[in-house]
Amino acid sequence: MSDLPGVVITGASGRMGQMLIKTVQASDKLRLVGATERPGHAWAGQDLGVAMGGAELGVPVTDDPIEVIAKARAVIDFTSPDATLAHAELTAQARVVHVIGTTGFTEDHLTTLAAAARHATIIRAGNMSLGVNLLVRLTQKVAEALDDDFDIEVIEAHHRHKVDAPSGTALMLGEAAAAGRGVSLKDVRDSGRDGITGARRRGDIGFTAIRGGDVVGEHDVIFAADGERIVLRHLATDRGIFARGAVKAAIWGQDKGPGSYDMMDVLGL
Repeated sequence: MSDLPGVVITGASGRMGQMLIKTVQASDKLRLVGATERPGHAWAGQDLGVAMGGAELGVPVTDDPIEVIAKARAVIDFTSPDATLAHAELTAQARVVHVIGTTGFTEDHLTTLAAAARHATIIRAGNMSLGVNLLVRLTQKVAEALDDDFDIEVIEAHHRHKVDAPSGTALMLGEAAAAGRGVSLKDVRDSGRDGITGARRRGDIGFTAIRGGDVVGEHDVIFAADGERIVLRHLATDRGIFARGAVKAAIWGQDKGPGSYDMMDVLGL
């Protein structure tokens, strides 16, 4: 086991962090070598297993990621944009695989990540599941086949604790639809409608975000024309699908050089 690639999980106490820890522990291709939390967090300084309410694992939770990232071969990161940028600086220095499931990045954030990818293998996706990535590809293909007589709407639903909207997955779908149309999403994006908005502009791609309860993730892409609608849908009922995809990405990236990759690359799509 000691010769398996070592993985660090950032944001260990979060729901995704704990799911990732369990998924890595169940893997026969990776081993858990570190876990991080933000400075001042109650888990910092504790054994990870004890912090999670179980037996000791011999893996301490640290609020200083420098040392653990330096001895790892991969970092799996579902935290926040600013935290992920700080981690990317370290993964670039250590030349390790950085799997990023964080969402909510700005264009400036993405520019910084692109610079880090000159030194690190960065695999970033708004959604790590196989089904969603197939949906992205289908969305692009349908958008290629239909002209803008068909209005495109992306509707997404998530749990009440999600802090960004539209979701990273919704934006992936919007980007795919825009690519199919041969346009830039920033030029046709329409979100946050409220009040007297006027008629829908031809060719726009609309977004609607729903937040409530414990919804793991639901995404619909609607192609609506006069007299007919095409609806592509993905429903996630277990966030374990995202953890399994992230672990698959960390394994896939072990023999890849520096650069920016996504789940389409990992899945061969």
